[in-house]
Amino acid sequence: MARIVKRTATEPTRVVIDGKEHWLCRCGLSQNQPFCDGSHTLTHGEEPDKLYWYDGDGERREVAAPVPGIRTF
Repeated sequence: MARIVKRTATEPTRVVIDGKEHWLCRCGLSQNQPFCDGSHTLTHGEEPDKLYWYDGDGERREVAAPVPGIRTF
């Protein structure tokens, strides 16, 4: 399923719960939410002032025109 993702980071966050290490997704692309599955590697090379979407195969596409209701920062 294609979707637009406003990425918040390009790396996961490490947390320790009951002595076990977990990595939480912050890119929004993991298929194993809230846990990281390594999908953040797809975000390498993104430019911070551009908006991208990822198709069901994980292919990155640049949004060519402004998307109504979506603000970029």
